[in-house]
Amino acid sequence: MSLLRNDLFSTAEQRLAWTSERQAVLARNIANLSTPGFQASDTRPFNQVLRGMTGTQPMRTNDNHLKGTIDPGLSIRANKETGARTADKNGVRMEDQLMRVADTETLHSTVTAIYKKYVGMFGIVLGRAG
Repeated sequence: MSLLRNDLFSTAEQRLAWTSERQAVLARNIANLSTPGFQASDTRPFNQVLRGMTGTQPMRTNDNHLKGTIDPGLSIRANKETGARTADKNGVRMEDQLMRVADTETLHSTVTAIYKKYVGMFGIVLGRAG
């Protein structure tokens, strides 16, 4: 196994691709804000996408490992269906879309920061600090 090609990098790449795809979907929703009859859409949650790619669930190999958690605030917002319609009778609510855009941007920034830190650690190990 290559040090530069491991599960962390693979997962980070998948997450970044997912955030890019989600931003495109949300941008399309916002662009169709005034389109009569348009229904907002969203991508599948990342954990479902990741499960489909790997075919396995993360597994605790030691009792001291932390159990994974899902932020209840994000899951409530993502699953909230109000059924409200706008004057154009479409299903796009600007507030919901902007909240999802902000959440996705935060996720993208977090993954990018982790990726950079991990690459930086390789630089330190190889004697190339900075």
